[in-house]
Amino acid sequence: MSMPAVMKLAPGPGNVGLGERPLPQPGPGQVIIEVAAAGLCGTDLHILHDEFPTTPPVVLGHELAGRIAGLGEGLDATADGIEVGARVTSETYFSTCGRCRACREGRRNLCLQRRSIGSAVDGAFAPFVVVPAANVHRLPERVSDQAGALTEPLACVVHGVLHRASVAPGEVAVVAGPGAIGLLTLQVARAAGASVLMLGTSVDAERLALARRLGAVATIDVEREDPAGVLAEMAPDGADVVYECAGAGPAARQLIGLARRGGRYVQVGLFGRPVEVDLDQLCYRELTATGSNASTRASFRHALALLASGAVDTQPLVTDVFALRDVDAAFAAFEAKRGIKILFDPNA
Repeated sequence: MSMPAVMKLAPGPGNVGLGERPLPQPGPGQVIIEVAAAGLCGTDLHILHDEFPTTPPVVLGHELAGRIAGLGEGLDATADGIEVGARVTSETYFSTCGRCRACREGRRNLCLQRRSIGSAVDGAFAPFVVVPAANVHRLPERVSDQAGALTEPLACVVHGVLHRASVAPGEVAVVAGPGAIGLLTLQVARAAGASVLMLGTSVDAERLALARRLGAVATIDVEREDPAGVLAEMAPDGADVVYECAGAGPAARQLIGLARRGGRYVQVGLFGRPVEVDLDQLCYRELTATGSNASTRASFRHALALLASGAVDTQPLVTDVFALRDVDAAFAAFEAKRGIKILFDPNA
């Protein structure tokens, strides 16, 4: 039996479309998940443009929610707590080496041998996906399948905002880029007690409006207004921490100037290519600059706790749901920044 899937069909720019894959079967220690929703991510756009490594032909998609449809050999539903029918999401790393320093320190996201679903092995833009049972997390009852599909990007944000850097109650944060990652960063920083300013451009009017509804104390169109002036009214010395979530060189350069002396700069977004920034400012302003790479098991647990408590709500970010056959329209909408978070429904 075969199934339809959105795939990177061949190397090179483009070459993303609808293909066919054999219906997967779980191996020892693995589970098969019937996918209910899967999120289109900036990484998938980089894959489309051949800016992120893949091993085609491969099914894309690493943000998912669904139900366990079967258990591989060696798994026991009672002992492992993963019975068929359970609503779940999954971590993305299909395998890591387990031997390098990063793996031994619990930082699998930094393993050079890391193989992830949606790029190195088949992912979730299909009716079914196979993942290691150890990667599976139950979804909170109050969280819908669509909202649950955003657990992975939320875990990435938690890793960057709370685990790699930190933000404290009463601090002032600036977030650049009101896409899904930026809006999640806003919510996580706000849940930690920070006051958050959100920066965008003229094409982000609807996204900035949502940022205000999600708790931003101010939103700024940087093409019309100088954020430094607005920030000065809240924090005359500058922001305690700034988050680059747009993956845009101009945003990075601007944020470095908005951080207070002794403040923190956190890179959350991916540029996809080298960009030019004035790193002398790290010295002159004595900034702490931190990068954030994907997620960890701890950040997944933390993300699910935020969802369960209601401190973070991912449902308002979902603006469009496409069938797999509408792959071209989905990618076109995403690249044009129409809506915020786009999902595929493999059952549509």
